Amino acid sequence: MPFLSVSYHNFRNIHDGTIDLLSKEVYLIGENGQGKSNILESLYISAYGSSFRTRVDSEIITNTEQLCKIKALYTDNKGRTQTIGIQLGDGKKRIEKNTKLVHDRKELVDTIPCIVFNHDDLDFVAGSPDRKRFFIDQSLSLFDGSYIDVFRKYKKILKSRNLLLKDRNSNVLDAVDYQLAETGLAIIEKREKTIFSFNQVFSKLYADVSGIAGVTIDYSPVWKFDSIDKILVFLSEKRTSDIEYGMTSTGPHRDRIRFVKDKKAFVPTASTGQRRLLSLILRSAQAQYYTDKTGKLPVLLMDDVLLELDPEKRQRMTTALPEYDQLFCTFLPGEPYTKYQRSTTKVYFVKDGAVYDKEF
Repeated sequence: MPFLSVSYHNFRNIHDGTIDLLSKEVYLIGENGQGKSNILESLYISAYGSSFRTRVDSEIITNTEQLCKIKALYTDNKGRTQTIGIQLGDGKKRIEKNTKLVHDRKELVDTIPCIVFNHDDLDFVAGSPDRKRFFIDQSLSLFDGSYIDVFRKYKKILKSRNLLLKDRNSNVLDAVDYQLAETGLAIIEKREKTIFSFNQVFSKLYADVSGIAGVTIDYSPVWKFDSIDKILVFLSEKRTSDIEYGMTSTGPHRDRIRFVKDKKAFVPTASTGQRRLLSLILRSAQAQYYTDKTGKLPVLLMDDVLLELDPEKRQRMTTALPEYDQLFCTFLPGEPYTKYQRSTTKVYFVKDGAVYDKEF
């Protein structure tokens, strides 16, 4: 089991102290607003140095306090005990791995691979194009450090190009356009390969759980070219309008991703339940895809995501979960969590930020 324990100081509403996590499965039972999701969030922060719930680090610190700390003990793939320490305060973030300072969060990517299932995942299905692109980019970033590098480089170049466009400075645009085309084409090629492979996992999972076959992810890049030179010609044709509007109107940051069945958009006619199931299957496929690429099993963090499924699909969903190294699930008190519980499952009850090993 990767996570052995997690300790807190001034983290959201969770009481200061240490929680023992030494189990293959850990269930957190409690009413809404008691701290269950906060515990999952702390594990995700330990894994990646950032939250899946907010981009504002100050929100993580307990009200009226100035400093927050999280410390996680985990085992690496050789069975050795390791530590991750996160400290937030005064607008700064300090991350330490085995007491050594981490300078780039990219260093954490392969430390404790976590896949989080939560309600906001519905954005990957029915949200903005940006959120759909984010999911694919995240799936790549889980195992491909080179993709993180090229994606960061593209965003930096894009920002520079937009500033030049706003200033109507066309003198250096040729050089910047070449860099944009080079990095952008690399992103498109990686996205295309990823979505092709991802679909092999996703389509089967969705059919198994929903009974609806043939649903796939369709990727439509704005640049439909296979060479930098062709992209440069296209950028040149768009330059006048880009200068007029002060922004880059074309590139991987504008790519479209949608779900299709029989070559038609699936989401517009899908029910709320079908959309919710799509978001769950996306995360399951992401976990399976990660394992296929790396040979490693992830940690699954499931935050109240089974509630909206009917009993039959809930059972199918739990059966279809990919293999995992460790599983964390949150449940409301009335949910039948005992149906999924194993003899080794650790069950905690959460109330007002305190964690108990017996029901109160």
